[in-house]
Amino acid sequence: MAVSALDRRYMAAAIRLARWHEGRTGSNPSVATLIVREIDGAPVIVGRGVTAIGGRPHAEPQALAQAGDLARGATAYVTLEPCAHHGRTPPCAEALVAAGVTRVVAAATDPDERVSGRGYAILRAAGIEVEEGVLAAEAERDLAGYLTRRTKNRVHVTLKLAISANGKIGRRDGVQVPITGEITRRQVHAMRAGSDMILVGVGTAINDDPDLTCRLPGLEDRSPIRLVLDTHLRLPVASRLAMSARSVPLWIATAAAQDHPARAALAAAGAEFIASETHHGRLALPELLEDLAARGLSTVLVEGGADVARAFLDEDLVDRIVLLEGEGVIDGDAVDAPVTPSTMPPAFRPVLSMTYGPDAMHEYERA
Repeated sequence: MAVSALDRRYMAAAIRLARWHEGRTGSNPSVATLIVREIDGAPVIVGRGVTAIGGRPHAEPQALAQAGDLARGATAYVTLEPCAHHGRTPPCAEALVAAGVTRVVAAATDPDERVSGRGYAILRAAGIEVEEGVLAAEAERDLAGYLTRRTKNRVHVTLKLAISANGKIGRRDGVQVPITGEITRRQVHAMRAGSDMILVGVGTAINDDPDLTCRLPGLEDRSPIRLVLDTHLRLPVASRLAMSARSVPLWIATAAAQDHPARAALAAAGAEFIASETHHGRLALPELLEDLAARGLSTVLVEGGADVARAFLDEDLVDRIVLLEGEGVIDGDAVDAPVTPSTMPPAFRPVLSMTYGPDAMHEYERA
């Protein structure tokens, strides 16, 4: 049976469902499953599941439990290849077999060596028809964090920059100048809600004194970990980041010694520390990104400032760039944006443009 327009429609729905728990599934990716069967001559979704908060249970057993006996003879739409490795619970591929599903339509293949191709092999060995790669590119965009961690042994990096109409990101004197409007700011909060971590340099943390939380109504509990790059532990204990460390996690990457006088006060406020190496006086970013992946994180949203953004670009560690363009200009002694649409590195291709009120959003991905 060939892949049909209906297959693509249900897979698109599964991909949207998988976004429900982005940034909330621990080291596991947020995956969705739909169980569809024909009832009275028409296809009906009889079971749906998305990776639970924290990472367990997986999507497939949830969808199968909801479908019950209706799963027998049905088609399962999965956004990622069903797992094939045994733990304390059977692999999802075997659960699909046991439930009597007769066809599986899948989007992305899992690069995990315990799974890659083996999940599909279990299904085919049981006589289940398998269609791979349906809307794979769309699913892989949402799974980019997990896929990057599995294939590159580091977290996936999105660089977000708000830039003025004349290509500036702020003033050198530290005076804050609004660049984008309320609609765009809400979109940024939504990006935060879907990320595992927000990263800024200590200069931005001191000058702007940000909260770096998600403040959309109903999504306040989805604020990710805040990470400050602070080589010499300059973050004030009276900063908003430190003062809120017990309610929203604050991590500090530093090369400061264990007996640095600021460490005890920041630790008492609730901050955690990542011991980092330095290279030419700066924190070693490739090693840091590997350390974050080792802790089970998959996605990092880099929000500032200019030096940090340039460092990530210079190290070739950026996977996705989101530029938010305001309609105003910043005059005087202003900071040039590290990257603009006209100076985009050739390694990146445009994938999306949207309008947020008077502002424009341009998204680029590494080709």
